[in-house]
Amino acid sequence: MTIIGLSLAGFLLLCFGVAALLEWRSPDIAQERAIEQDLEAAEQSPAEPPQTESAPAPEPVEDPSVISRTVNPGDTAGELLGEWLEPSDVQAVVNVCQKVYALNRIKAGQPFVVFKEDGSFSRFEYEIDDLQKLVVCRIDSNFTAELEKIVYDITFEKINGEITSSLFEDIAKLGETPVLAVRLAEVFAWEINFIKDLQPGDTFTVLVEKRYREGEFKGYGRMPAAIFVNQGKKFEAFAFSDSLGNTEYYDAEGQSVKRAFLKAPLSFTRVSSGFNLKRMHPILREVRAHPAIDYAAPTGTPVKAIGSAAVQFAGWGKGAGNYVVLRHTGGYESMYLHLSGFAKGMKKGIKVRQGQVIGFVGSTGYSTGPHLDFRMKKDGKFVNPAKVLAPRSEPVTAKTLPEFKKHRDIWRAYLNGEKPLSEYTP
Repeated sequence: MTIIGLSLAGFLLLCFGVAALLEWRSPDIAQERAIEQDLEAAEQSPAEPPQTESAPAPEPVEDPSVISRTVNPGDTAGELLGEWLEPSDVQAVVNVCQKVYALNRIKAGQPFVVFKEDGSFSRFEYEIDDLQKLVVCRIDSNFTAELEKIVYDITFEKINGEITSSLFEDIAKLGETPVLAVRLAEVFAWEINFIKDLQPGDTFTVLVEKRYREGEFKGYGRMPAAIFVNQGKKFEAFAFSDSLGNTEYYDAEGQSVKRAFLKAPLSFTRVSSGFNLKRMHPILREVRAHPAIDYAAPTGTPVKAIGSAAVQFAGWGKGAGNYVVLRHTGGYESMYLHLSGFAKGMKKGIKVRQGQVIGFVGSTGYSTGPHLDFRMKKDGKFVNPAKVLAPRSEPVTAKTLPEFKKHRDIWRAYLNGEKPLSEYTP
């Protein structure tokens, strides 16, 4: 069967959807993030003979007691609050927030609201992320600060799909956003190589919360279970939290779906050249070993560490261009060549975690176009990355296994249609 390559539309979704979502930045490429907005044509009623000249519709009047804005790049808390508070009061707000959420951590793009009573400042709300917000209240001449959970209207849905072109495009055909494709791929990243393993007819089923505020979709919440059938093999993943509240995914028997290494160091692209010890070099025009897998991808695509490791090298090589070498446990090394640039702070000696962005796809060194040359060594000898079998992470503990199986059976009942989705409680 023919392995699916990523179409142009998939690449566009990657570049304009996922990259913005993951908030990566490449130091060597232009930071163009123009997003086209749909303009709805105003409905026009059938033309009628003019009678009398009617007055224009009044402009909507904003409530002057509620000011909603967004933090702009370079804004400080003093600048935001200084419009409504005296400098001494601004400092008092900064001080009271220090133990709850330091205001020097505010980020561009995050929304905030100022409430006024009788023309004076009464309350300030800043959304830290999609889960919680900082709330500052004025009580007489004093201020209080606390964190509050953001309340959403939650729906619980089962989403079924079949692979016909690419995961991104098939998720989009269902009316879902690229975020769901990313989250699904992240769950099964240790079992399925979404670059080269997908086949027409592969299927997936996902249980996921959808969050709404004032009727507007605000993203996905918990994703307690998912099934992916790839080339006839069924993979299941069930979310389960330990006593500390850390949530991981496990298969039906309680084994972790995570392994020591990811199946691939980047998502949703294509293999342009495989592991070949007798390949004709495209530039030098001589037979040379190519102990690597080449992943063709747009310049600037984030490259991730396949496993937790120490950075052994991050710099320039004549043929490799910008490249990174990571040293893992068990005698393994992984190498990432031809990068356009490095992630911030990337240098020899630092520790990186599995899935952390370490650089960006480029075409530096001996390269005919943008791609990632990915290599692995075991005990100093090159090995085929596609054939490295990595050990799994820790399973569910024996003590909590009965509780896990109880949850697993509930999620399976939803997945199989044996339990109505309306019975779900967020």
